Amino acid sequence: MESALAKFKDVEEAVSFSTGFMALSATVSTLAGKGDCIFSDELNHASIIDGCGRSLATTAVYRHKDLADLEAKLKSAPGPAAKLIVTDGVFSMEGDICDLPGLRRLADSYGCRLMVDDAHATGVLGRTGRGTAEHFGMEGKVDVTSGTLSKSLAAVGGFSGGPHAVAEFLRYNARQSVFSASLPPPVAATVIAALKILKSEPERVERLRANARMMSSELKAAGFTIHDHGTPILPIAVGDDDRAYQAAGRLEQEGVFANPVVFPAVPPGQAIMRISLMATHTEEQLRTALRKFTLVGKELRII
Repeated sequence: MESALAKFKDVEEAVSFSTGFMALSATVSTLAGKGDCIFSDELNHASIIDGCGRSLATTAVYRHKDLADLEAKLKSAPGPAAKLIVTDGVFSMEGDICDLPGLRRLADSYGCRLMVDDAHATGVLGRTGRGTAEHFGMEGKVDVTSGTLSKSLAAVGGFSGGPHAVAEFLRYNARQSVFSASLPPPVAATVIAALKILKSEPERVERLRANARMMSSELKAAGFTIHDHGTPILPIAVGDDDRAYQAAGRLEQEGVFANPVVFPAVPPGQAIMRISLMATHTEEQLRTALRKFTLVGKELRII
């Protein structure tokens, strides 16, 4: 069967899946086939890694956001092969943002298609929360955009959007689409309502950013090491896996939820406490959380 990577048109259309993980895995593994080449950022989400593994394409993993390494791998790819660059828009653990302009430049230079996972960018990046492409002023410049409905859109499921021919190819060839149930009507209605709110109340996006700026600034002032990339995902450096688990447990006792992230989600010895801000967090709630983080941080000698 002819590779779907050769079927791109200009018409936009989206396909829904039962989960975001399924959407990413299905899109990568279905669009890229035998004889194709995938170029994947080393910190891409597990769903993308799963899709690469299921694909019959050759996969080259490039160093995180390292365009020079990516270009070297593009140069070494077979000339006739169809090529797909795939990246997270906002990376799930560190909260940093891909270099979309640089990726588009390389994609154009080497005849590649470009796919972006906007799971953590939908409702977050861009003036109106439309995602990574809006953030960079590059809407219409991404070939395939995938993501989840379970974060900013407060539902379950996932999506992949792109040209009509590619959407049709996914709809009828992705096993995760053909052999799974469609989204229930109440879920679809929830997503539509969330999108309407996002469109009509863009101030929520700015409130989210303001909460992230405030929390990051105050945590740094308290002595924590924060990997701040301007998104609502704030990783607090802890280092030791056991200490990360201890911190999560103590914070839970204090009424604060935070994710301990340890190997293999992060490199060995680089455990973090991952917190994610929401637009609906009040200043009082954030101040309370800050006091609890400071308390636990001192107890466990993180600060």
